[in-house]
This record gives sequence, structure tokens and C-alpha cells, in this order.
Amino acid sequence: MSSCHKAYITTPIYYVNDIAHIGHAYTTIIADTIARYSRMSGLETFFLTGTDEHGQKIEEAAKARGKSTQEYADEISATFKNLWDDFGISYDKFIRTTDEDHMIGVQKAFKVMHDNGDIYKDVYKGHYCISCETFFPEIQLVDGEFCPECGKPTTVVEEESYFFRLSAYEDKLLKWYEEHPECILPRSKRNEVIRFVEGGLEDLSITRTSFDWGVKLPAELNDPKHVMYVWLDALMNYVTALGYGTDEANMDFWPARVHLIGKDILRFHAIYWPAFLMSLGLELPKHIAAHGWWTRDGEKMSKSKGNVINPKEVADAYGLDNFRYFMLREVPFGGDGDFSQKALIDRINSDLGNDLGNLLNRLIGMSGKYFEGRVDSSNVAKYYQTELDEVNASLEKLEPFLFEMQIHRYLEELWRPLTVANKAIDKYQPWTMMKEGKEEEAMALNGLIANILAKVSVMLYPVMPQICPKIATALGFTIDNNSWQKLIKENKLLETFTIEKIPPLFPRIEEPLLKQATPADKPATEAPKKEAKKPETKQEEGVALIGIDQFFQTSLKVGTVVEAQEVPKSKKLLLLQVDLGEEKPRQIVAGIKEWYSAEDMLNTQVCVVANLKPAKLMGMISEGMLLAAKDEDGLCMIRPEKPKKPGTSIG
Repeated sequence: MSSCHKAYITTPIYYVNDIAHIGHAYTTIIADTIARYSRMSGLETFFLTGTDEHGQKIEEAAKARGKSTQEYADEISATFKNLWDDFGISYDKFIRTTDEDHMIGVQKAFKVMHDNGDIYKDVYKGHYCISCETFFPEIQLVDGEFCPECGKPTTVVEEESYFFRLSAYEDKLLKWYEEHPECILPRSKRNEVIRFVEGGLEDLSITRTSFDWGVKLPAELNDPKHVMYVWLDALMNYVTALGYGTDEANMDFWPARVHLIGKDILRFHAIYWPAFLMSLGLELPKHIAAHGWWTRDGEKMSKSKGNVINPKEVADAYGLDNFRYFMLREVPFGGDGDFSQKALIDRINSDLGNDLGNLLNRLIGMSGKYFEGRVDSSNVAKYYQTELDEVNASLEKLEPFLFEMQIHRYLEELWRPLTVANKAIDKYQPWTMMKEGKEEEAMALNGLIANILAKVSVMLYPVMPQICPKIATALGFTIDNNSWQKLIKENKLLETFTIEKIPPLFPRIEEPLLKQATPADKPATEAPKKEAKKPETKQEEGVALIGIDQFFQTSLKVGTVVEAQEVPKSKKLLLLQVDLGEEKPRQIVAGIKEWYSAEDMLNTQVCVVANLKPAKLMGMISEGMLLAAKDEDGLCMIRPEKPKKPGTSIG
């Protein structure tokens, strides 16, 4: 099993029902950043990504396009691999669930769990959602028919099935969560998983006979009509990629240091996967880290709106490293983020251009003007020990932030040394020191700035692997484990060198570089004002009366609260994820904490104003407003009298 000198980092394997989008890029960039840092810090690293290609949904998508299932899977899988190659993603293996070695490993795992008594055959009758590839008990359905996850109709399926004894692992899972408080990140997600498991686990149907596109059961079971449940097949990729069931030479990388996933697949990774591993007698992963979703300009992305973000287009227009920095810096891990060109341009011009790029330009200018490009660090500690101590204190905090998935905090803290450097130039004024004959102090200041830039570029390299080596080249060194050990761990300084002049790394961007959304892309309620007919209004007893047309511009919908948590440092706010029957739940920040707890709201139905312009509250995007009534006795939610399908219109 894995030693402390190895790091195994994984993304989820991406489902090949469509091409890669910004959410896939976000997950993969995070994983690539952690893998690059792990290698730089001397850890033997294995970084896995790939594609999930089995299941009824893929089979149906291929038929709809008039292609064989394998041909369709090959085509979509290639788009993911090509994008990661274009992005320079440093994966060690790109796995496909149609790989022969993977399928052999999955069959071995099935047999081991079967022989251990954890798999048995029975008949299953239940409501199956093809879109989610999941069975749901009737009590969880909306209006007795619709999927509680995506809102689509379910199908009643009755078929012979093999079951995994998930119920037998309830207590063991709860013990794992309790003994390993950081097994699920962020920690708020762990609490959600615990509540779900405490509600009771049913045995899991893990085979299908109604379609054929999947991994067959082990030959020893002599049951060829069954294929394995797509999630059992998919989750096993994390160990089959290391050779489980075939050549197990890389199994010493197990357990994973971190599984990176989107929050929509947390249950599969935090409940099913550890239970499977317990049955197989394998160690459990160190961390399962679930990130949030991305919107665009405050709106959910959809093909119908024409606002889906192609990550390659953004990277090509603004620079890959700039895109990587923005994605990792803009939003706290676990929260939902909003992509806008304005926000991206602000990050490039401010953080990267003003703070980092301009500092390098100042150093090149000072070194050339006063010292013929020479930089000598020998007297830095003599004159600027206070600044060095402040810089080193920030650098020491960084690694834990990275491995605890607080990557925005990592970058915030990494920017503090740049602030120290820029302030030092303004405070000590090298031009004045040179006039006063204090050349030694001025050279020492030059050395301080160079070393701050060097140390920052080393720690920024995992995030910006193309640009940081250019900074290092200008400063006369190479970013590798030796420079990390010397400059970061041992707090040493650069040898004397002659600085290399390089062009500005972050030219200022004045206008958006990609086509903006046009009015035709937007909902009718956001049509340009000059085209909208002004409704007639009149005042009656101090209330503005509106016409029926104006009323129907407001979209009111029934929603189901699928996640709820308190907002830290807020006495009034709850952060809710509300299913409105759309592709993904809406994030709504509601000021109801004085009357309702997160537990009160979870799994209840609410009425939502669904077409309000998104707003930011305490830095979080809120994509709607709950309807409530308030008087002297307090506040109460407006709710439907009977459960309704998420997304049902009101009015």
C-alpha cells in the first residue's frame, strides 16, 4: 500500500454523453495543480483521469446519433483527451472504462465481493432514472414519478438483479466519517453524507439485464445476461488504473491522497465507493473533495441560452495560465462560482499584471539602471530581515492550504509576499538610496525583490506551469525539486546572477476578447428596454398596480431544497441548493436563519422567484428568492399544499 512518499490524485472519469465543459476543466486543473506540486515537492506521483463509457444513457445517445456505441464512446472520449493534452494536463494515465484491463479488474472485484458474501441475487422492482443511472425508492420521488435529482420521469423496472449488501456497511461508514473528519472536504459536505447514512441504507442493485452496454459478470458466475451497474464499473477505475486484477505493480500508490469530484456525485464516492473498498479489503482514500458548480454572468449555462462556456476558447483568448489562475482564485473550493469575462479581465490586470508582472518589470528596470543587470543577494538579510521573515511566514502556510483544498486561500497567502515586495520598493526608494550613495542597501533591496519573485514563482508554478518557468529563467534558475527545497524549505537565497530582460508577461486587457451574449441569447424577461412595451400602471392607496402581462413576467416555481447549510459569520443567512427541475439545482442565499435552521429546510419544498437577476450576498451568488410571509409573530415560508414536481410553475 501507499507510503508517505507517494501521492495518488484522481479526477472523476467523465461521462461521454457530451463534450467537455468548464466544470470538467475546473476539476482537472485542480487535480493537475496538486499533482504538479506533489512532484515538485519530491513525492512520487500518479495522476489519473479518463472517461466513463458504459451504461444505458450512452447506448441511447449513440443510437440517437446513428452510431455504434463504441464508435460514439471513442469519439467523445477523444475530445476529452485532446483537450487535456492541449491544456498540458500532466496526467500519468488516461483510463477508459472500455479498456480491457479495466474490465478484467472490475470482474475480479465483483467476484471478490461475491465470494465475501456481500453480493447476492434477487428480483428488483423500482423507479429507475436513466439520466442519473440510479434507482430511487418511491418515498424519494416527486409526485410519485419524477426523479428527485434531475426532475425527469422515472421508469418502473422489474428485473432480476444482483445486490450489494450496502446496508451491512452503515455502521462502518459512520465510524470512518467520525474517525477521519477530513475524509470528505469541505467538511460541510461530510455532515450531509453522515445525515444521509444515518437515515438508513438499502442494499444496492448492481447489475442490469435491460441493456447490454456494460461489463459482463465474471465467467465463473455463468450469468451472461447481466451487465454491471455503471457506478460499480466506474468507481473501480481508481484501482484498476493501478493494475488491480491484472498487473498490480502500481498498487503501492493506493490509497488515493485525494479524489476530486463535483458535488453532484458525492454520494456515490462517499458512500458506495468506501463500502466497496471495505468489502474488497482495501484501504480507504485520504480525502474525497467535492467542488461546486459554475454559472456564467450569474445565469446557469445551457445550450438553449447560448451561454455554455467552451474552456478551450477562453484559454486560447486569454491565455491558459491566466485561465487556470482565475478558476482557482475566484471561488472558495466547495462553493459555486460565476464566470464572467469582466471578472477574468480584472484578475489578469490586477493580480497578475499589477502585482506580479509589474514587480518583475520594476526589478528588471532597477537592475539594468543601477547595476548593469546584476543581482546580488548576499546582504539581503543584513538590511531586510523583517521583510524576509514576513515572506517566509506566508510561504510556510501554503502547503496545508493546497492539500486541504483551500486553493483560493493558498493563492491569497501567496500574494502577500508580492505585497511585501511592492511596499518595500515604495518605502525604501532605491532611486533615493543610489543618490545618497547607499549602493549596498540598494543592491540588497534588489536582491530582496528578486528572491521574493523567485519564491513566489516556485509556489505559483503548479497553478501557472507555463509562465512561472519564464520568470525563473529571467531570474537565473530552474523550477524543480532542488529549487523548491532550497528556496522554500530551507529559506535560502539566490546565487548572484545577471537578470534576463523578457517582454511583459501580462499585457493589459481593455475589452472582452470573446463574443458577448446577445439579446437573442437571453430570456424574454431580459429583452432590451427599447423593445419592451411599457405596461400601464396606476397608484391606488399607495400600492403600484400592474397589468396581467406585467405580472406574468415574474416566474414563480416550486422547488425542493436538496442541500442546506449555514453561512459562516452570518446571523441571518442560509445557503440552499434548490432543485427547480433544471439541469442543476439553483444556489439561493436566504435570510431566514432566525426562523429556520438548515435541517428545517432540507428536503422541503419552497416557492421561488426564478427569474430575478442573480445577486451576490457575502461573496456568494444567489440565483433566486424564496417567498415568505412575515408579521409581528415572525416569518413563515410559503409552500405548496401538496408536494409538486420541482419546476412546477405557480400562477
